[in-house]
Amino acid sequence: MLVLSRKKDETVVIDDNIEITVVEVKGDTVKLGITAPREVKIYRGELLEAIRKANIEAAEGAPTDLTSLEQKLKSKGIDKK
Repeated sequence: MLVLSRKKDETVVIDDNIEITVVEVKGDTVKLGITAPREVKIYRGELLEAIRKANIEAAEGAPTDLTSLEQKLKSKGIDKK
């Protein structure tokens, strides 16, 4: 992990196209501004972990075969016609 010290309004540039700016510092909270291309996904760490956990739980609960899926759909009144 690279650790840098930055003051308000100072920046860090990553790969020539992502810029992180220290916007505000209050106590132990730092506000960051991030400028990046639209295709770059940016998540808070705790949110990304929640997404990963939800994806794992969804995959574990998914039917493993089409017969099981068909039975679930029929039980909910959704049937192919």
